[in-house]
Amino acid sequence: LLSCRLYCEEAKDPKRRSCQTVLAEALDIVVRSFAPILPHLAEEVFQYIPYKKGSEGVFRTGWINASSAWKKPGIEEAIEGACAMRDSFLGSISGKNALEYEAIIVIEPGLLFELMEALQAEETSSASQLNEIMMASQTTLLSELPKETPSDANIIKGTFLINLEGGDICEQSSYKVIARPIAKAKCPRCRRYTAESSSTPCPRCLQVLAAGKGST
Repeated sequence: LLSCRLYCEEAKDPKRRSCQTVLAEALDIVVRSFAPILPHLAEEVFQYIPYKKGSEGVFRTGWINASSAWKKPGIEEAIEGACAMRDSFLGSISGKNALEYEAIIVIEPGLLFELMEALQAEETSSASQLNEIMMASQTTLLSELPKETPSDANIIKGTFLINLEGGDICEQSSYKVIARPIAKAKCPRCRRYTAESSSTPCPRCLQVLAAGKGST
């Protein structure tokens, strides 16, 4: 997930910048956390952080002060739900390359479906947050099984308990996950199977490369 955002997206793309922000925040919290027991190491790391301004040390800049903006209702549950579906997906193709597959997720309309829609607005995507978590080349989010689903398809069923607002909102939701071999070629840039030809980058990478040329 990190490598795709950091190395495949355009330098100023919000997805790439948000990833850098999360990494910076995580590093800041970790360094401050172990500073009381490993002061010399914490101070050395802190002094080498490239985006820090001023010469004050880790002990002069206060304790952990995470922004309340990180506490967005529903995000934790959405990520946990997606991770549960990813485990089902990867378990169904054990030992195989997940990028050679499309993940099809089927959830009946309800709270879990809405949480997944927050991670992927489109029905099918190769660049959504949901697809990044699934680790597939492409993810399709549906409310019912596709009509063309083979009778012998390996359908993995699971359930996920949603607990919001301190237990005031509680819902047990079921889901189905299907791993389907993807028919497209491997992109020579992002390594996902989303290209029309193995010698040509996929549409997403072509767009990024074109934007890079336009800014130079």
